[in-house]
Amino acid sequence: MAGVVSQPDRRRGRGGALCPSPVKARALELGLPVFTPGRIRRDTGIQQELAALGADVYVVVAFGQILPLSVLEQPPLGCWNGHASLLPRWRGAAPIQWALIEGDRQTGVGIMAMEEGLDTGPVLLERRLEIGLLENARQLGERLASLTGDLLVEALPRIAASGEGPRRERLERLGVRPQAREGVRIARLLGREDFHIDWHLPALKVHRRVMGLHPGAFTHWRGQRFKLHATEPLLASCADELTPEAAAWAWRLSGQEVHSTAAPGTLLALEPGVGVVVSCGEGALLLRGGQLEGRRAVGNQALLQQLGGEIGDRFGS
Repeated sequence: MAGVVSQPDRRRGRGGALCPSPVKARALELGLPVFTPGRIRRDTGIQQELAALGADVYVVVAFGQILPLSVLEQPPLGCWNGHASLLPRWRGAAPIQWALIEGDRQTGVGIMAMEEGLDTGPVLLERRLEIGLLENARQLGERLASLTGDLLVEALPRIAASGEGPRRERLERLGVRPQAREGVRIARLLGREDFHIDWHLPALKVHRRVMGLHPGAFTHWRGQRFKLHATEPLLASCADELTPEAAAWAWRLSGQEVHSTAAPGTLLALEPGVGVVVSCGEGALLLRGGQLEGRRAVGNQALLQQLGGEIGDRFGS
């Protein structure tokens, strides 16, 4: 390996100390050259240093910056991206989050030949994964990261064996698949407003947002911010994918009107050892884990104790 490019150090924790990314930390342990440009498109010095490394191929995974043509054209075997979606669906910065928010039942990883467009290049290899209803962004991200590593191990020998030459000829020898023109979705960057839960949404949509934005989705409870870490939609149609406790509640609520007449965000039940049942715009949601600001993350019985609420109290105010 010739070198590693990662994001600049960020301030983390209560003390605000500058910390390297995990990629940078590991690269330094291995004694590799590390580059941390703030804006690689504008940093011609870094671009020249990368060219001087003489790398045969560049591999990019979740870098978070767009590479200029001057960098894309440097390695003789091209630049290749491990992208966590089934392209052309979810091009852009947050494919894992948007796949969960939008309720996709499948996602995957594509090894894509990079070009100037936003994730528009042809795909060499692709693998699919099923998304579980109760899977959050961290869990799905870990599975996709593992799959990305496996695919890159498979792809790089093929890329090396294809040899150098003009880009068009190299890609023809590799037999890459051009992306379809239909079905393009952009996974835009998420803003603060995306993380604020709207209890007027149907329970399934609220749940998907909590899972997709894990661990950052929040509401308010008695004037304090409350982060939602784990939920289950209490819908009979989802019962086969719920935990046994949630499935029992889903069947119990089906056919009852109390959750549909209660104002969105209302506590309908406080179930010891299970969690808090909350009314949504349609249906109800079971809160399995969360965290009041300044407190530790808790679940089940500890969640009930941390909230200290009563039936009829409301979130979101």
